[in-house]
Amino acid sequence: MKTILLIEDDIVLRENTAELLELSNYKVLTASNGKTGIVMANNNLPDIIVCDIMMPDLDGYAVLSELSKQTETKHIPFIYLSAKTEQQDVRKGMNLGADDYITKPYNEDDLISAIESRLAKASILKESIKESNLSKEQEDDIKTLNDLKNFLDDNGETIHFSEGDFIYKQGEHSNSIYLISKGAVKCHNLNEKGKELITALYKEDELFGYTSFIQNIPYQESATAIKNTTLVCITKNVLKEVLENNHQVALELIQLLTDNIFNVKEQLLQMAYGSVNKKTAQTIIKFSEKLNKTPNEPIKISRNDLASVAGIATETLIRTMTLFKKQGLIEIEGRNIKILDLEKLKDIY
Repeated sequence: MKTILLIEDDIVLRENTAELLELSNYKVLTASNGKTGIVMANNNLPDIIVCDIMMPDLDGYAVLSELSKQTETKHIPFIYLSAKTEQQDVRKGMNLGADDYITKPYNEDDLISAIESRLAKASILKESIKESNLSKEQEDDIKTLNDLKNFLDDNGETIHFSEGDFIYKQGEHSNSIYLISKGAVKCHNLNEKGKELITALYKEDELFGYTSFIQNIPYQESATAIKNTTLVCITKNVLKEVLENNHQVALELIQLLTDNIFNVKEQLLQMAYGSVNKKTAQTIIKFSEKLNKTPNEPIKISRNDLASVAGIATETLIRTMTLFKKQGLIEIEGRNIKILDLEKLKDIY
């Protein structure tokens, strides 16, 4: 029999929910507040936790945050049960690492279904990864950055985004590391005047989303899908375990970070010293590469995104692209741009 820890300060709702879960053949432990809930979670190690958000002294966000720091409890599936239905509340809970979010008043079938699915997922994960650490066999298998990517494919959560969707926003809790299975992503910031600056572009089979592996700091930029995109992600805690046990992977990840810094410097130098023509040409080529297009395939990208990466005004970019079109270097149809002469585009100075 699976054990559920129910943390809820409303006595009537707590008793009614506990009775419902017991009738569904679960052993139920109850706590009337967050502090008691943390103690019971540590003492009993339940199979899953269902927790209210709005509670005195210690709310549900703090409960999950505290349990996530502890080796014994950080992998226990966690479901929020709350009357808070605003999108930012849901996003905050999921960014902290919650597995699901059920709103009050809840449908009994929805609650039982959510619990069953999360328990099933936890059972599957336990077959491939130990609750508190990677198995020795997996440690031996993860020796390179490519091995790490394969590990994400096998063990990560798959998430789909449509073109234009935010993957995360600047200031949000940085809980996950992402690998692009399909699509492309831009990372970007807004300056004090509200103008967007694209800081990085990522294509298929590239990692992104890493801020700090040892400090709990928020994302320093936003990330958006620039085409329909599929990602797989793992938590920073899992990645930290991999790096602690596989120093070669850590070194390769450091090299990846170094390369990213070098690319950012190159972009800044181009924005500072490159001619308008060179900035525009190199930006078109960069987007073509990141979108995995061959030179004769059209790329569909906004003029604002192109101008942001190039570091020039949108009007200036459009005039330069019109010049390239007249010179037979590119073809333009609506938002579509097709490179006609890649070598000449590369040689522009």
